[in-house]
Amino acid sequence: MKTILVKPLITEKNTLLQETLNQYAFEVGIKSNKIEIKKAIEKKFNVRVSHVRTLVLKGKKKSQMTRKGRFEGYRADRKKAIVTLHKEDKIELLGNIE
Repeated sequence: MKTILVKPLITEKNTLLQETLNQYAFEVGIKSNKIEIKKAIEKKFNVRVSHVRTLVLKGKKKSQMTRKGRFEGYRADRKKAIVTLHKEDKIELLGNIE
């Protein structure tokens, strides 16, 4: 079974998207598609999803010096989904913080 929703992405930019455009960002499984993402979010949060956009973030090249010489590799690729909800729906990711 493949993982569809990995975690919500909570950043300053994503919080602004939530407040203004009712869009939420999630890190999703690299092999998941838009239909699966839409169904998973509707089921988990009990909301209506109107639009899903996805993008793949390629892993950065990393190099590290070790005693035996230089080691080069890459970070893993990640996939991100930006989900637009129906006007009347909201998701409480952090709960009430006061």
